[in-house]
Amino acid sequence: MADPVAWQLIEPGWKVLDASGEEIGSVHEVTGDENADIFDGIAVSEGMLRTSKKYVPSEQVAEIVEGTVRLSVTADRLQDFVAPAAEERILPEGSSWTQRLSSWLTGRNR
Repeated sequence: MADPVAWQLIEPGWKVLDASGEEIGSVHEVTGDENADIFDGIAVSEGMLRTSKKYVPSEQVAEIVEGTVRLSVTADRLQDFVAPAAEERILPEGSSWTQRLSSWLTGRNR
């Protein structure tokens, strides 16, 4: 049995097993804030031909070992993955009017 590892080491491509031990796909994306050590969850790609992804909140991750993430639920209990919203970009007070206009025109101020 391999030793558990921290969530920050999870990489895309690691296999994902459900509570019954069945392989349900691979890690597509890890969501969280490494600076604050907050693990939100993972997006699971169910296969090469399937474009949809499933979301697994961190509370449903039972074990993380090198190369494998084991869940505490079965595959039928997973939700569809919705990518997190982009972060808001805040321009500094001293920004020129051209920088602000450019951000507004390109939609990067939202």
